[in-house]
Amino acid sequence: MLLVIDVGNTNTVVGLYDGQTLAHNWRITTDKGRTGDEYALLLHELLRLANVSFDRIGDVMVSSVVPPTQHAIETLCLKYIGRLPYVVGPGIKTGMPILYDNPREVGADRIVNAVAAFARWQRSLIVVDFGTATTFDYVTAKGQYQGGAIAPGLKISADALFEKASKLPRVEVARPPAVVAKNTVNSIQSGLFYGYVGLVDGIVGRMKKETRDDPLVVATGGLAVLMANETQTIDEVDPDLTLEGLRILYLRNKG
Repeated sequence: MLLVIDVGNTNTVVGLYDGQTLAHNWRITTDKGRTGDEYALLLHELLRLANVSFDRIGDVMVSSVVPPTQHAIETLCLKYIGRLPYVVGPGIKTGMPILYDNPREVGADRIVNAVAAFARWQRSLIVVDFGTATTFDYVTAKGQYQGGAIAPGLKISADALFEKASKLPRVEVARPPAVVAKNTVNSIQSGLFYGYVGLVDGIVGRMKKETRDDPLVVATGGLAVLMANETQTIDEVDPDLTLEGLRILYLRNKG
């Protein structure tokens, strides 16, 4: 079985593949101070719930945008699985030309998403990832990663409003009952939710105009399902896009 790990700034998503099938997946809080042994304990309990043991894991593929976690993940793999993980980074074979000014600057998760989306749909794409940051990545019809945009994520914006505005409460990120809200909590939710709907449609629209293209727009990330139903531009939703990208990159690099 293949273990895939995507370490994000807020959450770490773990998936377990049996061949091409995503058999299990879990989402845990990213903790920069967590040790390799602590990761092993946590993973052991998750695997136990799925009736899977460490010795059934053949390889591990990792992408991370949080460098301090790298040593702990490697310790987990070496000590408890018996091998170093494959890591998305310089030297990895992606099968996708990166047309960024400096390809090393592109976040591992953005490349993984682009690879997975193009492998599935084989056409020009915009991938919108609703994570700690909201990222927009354009892939050409030839399968080239051309670049994109990065905006603060919904939860970052909600936290910033709570921290900087003394009288405003912290609210759950959710679709409010109305745009013209009748109380403070719903008013904040309206501004956050519909503000991001406008942000997504606005950036995607400008990308289409600038590239003179009509790409398929794919959403992924923790808030993808919530947002996609309200936008006018998102065509497909795949919450497991990053995990699938890690599986594809493993196949391109194993051995």
